[in-house]
Amino acid sequence: MPVLEPNPQNGQKTLLTILGVMLGITAVIAVIASLAAR
Repeated sequence: MPVLEPNPQNGQKTLLTILGVMLGITAVIAVIASLAAR
């Protein structure tokens, strides 16, 4: 379990950043997979 943010007003920004990173990693994996499938 991740440690809670010390300042809660920054929590949503951190959550959005984590979601963005996860989406970016997913996109990179999808591109690599589609290239590897050729």
